[in-house]
Amino acid sequence: MLSNLLKFILGFSLAIAVLMGTGFATALYFMNRTAIPPAKPIFANDNPQAKGKDTKQAKAETTSNPKSEAQAESSPTSTKSPEATPSAKPLPSGAYRGRVSWSEGLILRSEPRQEGQRIGGVAFNQKIIVLEESKDKTWQKIRIEDGEQEGWVKAGNTQKVDEQEEAEKPEEQ
Repeated sequence: MLSNLLKFILGFSLAIAVLMGTGFATALYFMNRTAIPPAKPIFANDNPQAKGKDTKQAKAETTSNPKSEAQAESSPTSTKSPEATPSAKPLPSGAYRGRVSWSEGLILRSEPRQEGQRIGGVAFNQKIIVLEESKDKTWQKIRIEDGEQEGWVKAGNTQKVDEQEEAEKPEEQ
């Protein structure tokens, strides 16, 4: 009788140890899976030719494309000089120029909330115009400087650009 009781206690202890070990291994597995950062999202408005290149290099290549220059010259509505860009427009009151400082890029949303519909993306170091901030200062409404696309991004992921420094940079290069 004593040996049966001993066998029961030993078997019960081993079963508990196996269950605890399995639970611990499962917890470690899921913790390691959540520590892996997700892949960078690719948006419809991303330039596939610019992958792995500096954004200035990619812009230089796209602006040196003779086909796009011919289209711009033949456009009857284009009365701007080649140096005039959409960034030359006057800024709305309270708006300022900036750059994306988040290394992964940002998701543009239709509303200033996490559940807002994704309407595009903005690459790291891309020039933007910050139009306004939400009342709680956690979201910013931005416009991509080279385009007309507007949307909301999480605040703190952009950096204000000093316009005097920006004006001096092209002269130095």
